[in-house]
Amino acid sequence: MSAELPLATRQVLSPTQLALAARELLEHGFPLLWLQGEISNFLRARSGHWYFTIKDAGAQIRCAMFRPRAMLLRFAPSDGQQVLLRARVTFYEPRGDFQLQVEHMEEAGLGALQRQ
Repeated sequence: MSAELPLATRQVLSPTQLALAARELLEHGFPLLWLQGEISNFLRARSGHWYFTIKDAGAQIRCAMFRPRAMLLRFAPSDGQQVLLRARVTFYEPRGDFQLQVEHMEEAGLGALQRQ
């Protein structure tokens, strides 16, 4: 006795269909959100855009902060710094992964305490 469904009743998706569905779920399921974590792999591109990873002990997520938003910051982010981000989740179908598009960043932890 087979536990498999007959071929005619299976819902089979292509990678593109699954990626589009994942994008819909992520981008609409997580509107603008706040996230706190540690910066790593910080890169300031020639374009003025910033690329980095936000992480904690259990996970890491790629982030991008585009030049017009980055120019508004009053501090220079660096690896190891604790920050608070306001961001949107975006999904990139060709790679099948998601990242955060950062709209605002604040110092958290030691940096925030030093400012007071």
